[in-house]
Amino acid sequence: MEFPKVFPAQSQPRRPGLEYLMVPQPIFDRPERARSDRLQNKVAVITGGDSGIGRAIAVAYAKEGADVVIVYLDEHRDAAVTKEHVERYGRRCLLIAGDIGYESVCQAVVKQAVQAFGRIDILVNNAGTMPPFEKGDLMPAEDTERLFRTNIFSMIFLTKAALPHLRSGSSIINTASIVAYIGYPNLVEYSASKGAVVSFTRALSLTLVERGIRVNGVAPGPVWTPLIPPAWPKEEVPTFGQTTPMRRAGQPVEIAPAYVFLASDDASYMTGQMLHVNGGMQVGG
Repeated sequence: MEFPKVFPAQSQPRRPGLEYLMVPQPIFDRPERARSDRLQNKVAVITGGDSGIGRAIAVAYAKEGADVVIVYLDEHRDAAVTKEHVERYGRRCLLIAGDIGYESVCQAVVKQAVQAFGRIDILVNNAGTMPPFEKGDLMPAEDTERLFRTNIFSMIFLTKAALPHLRSGSSIINTASIVAYIGYPNLVEYSASKGAVVSFTRALSLTLVERGIRVNGVAPGPVWTPLIPPAWPKEEVPTFGQTTPMRRAGQPVEIAPAYVFLASDDASYMTGQMLHVNGGMQVGG
């Protein structure tokens, strides 16, 4: 499959961005790939599952036999498309809209998921936001708090709410970023929030290992998702991702297999780890 290396200049006025407005549309599925039923009859809760990497994870999990709960903010049109593709693979999909930066919303999400499916086997803490890429001072306090609520508080709140329903063999997977390891100029707070995700993953894995619950993460490099058009300078979008050794941005469909692996029994001897899917960028840790 050929993946685009150059994107048209574009921007979006709101955050999070909307996938249906992106040109070209992110690639989130490879229908020709055979199913292997590695997640047969499991139930997965995926935050930020309406679009981008989250959509690709949801579709990949459905192909592997899982029912899916998609949690998103308010991108209803994108979420409906994800639900359609999950159901196309014969699996059930529950859509839940809400701001998971608040603990009460996370508690409600878990309650609805358990009421609908009776269990939770996999929790994917994937939702995230990125501030506009602007040179200058650090962000105002209220914007920093908003960023951390979405990027790390939500993971803590949702994990806390889900833990009473997770059993031995369950899996928690957190989305970090390459910027947690290399930093990024003018994205100081975003880099810090993703660094917190890495530390949260490592500490939580040690806390839950005796319960048989595995906790891992994925640290993607530059990926063509709805985070990019609202945040990246319009004139730099055409070359987005070209600083990687592969000289292009990744597509969500290329990231999702890491989440399938970590959720499956194939990763039964892995916990507290980060998978780096980043186009060849070398990082430590």
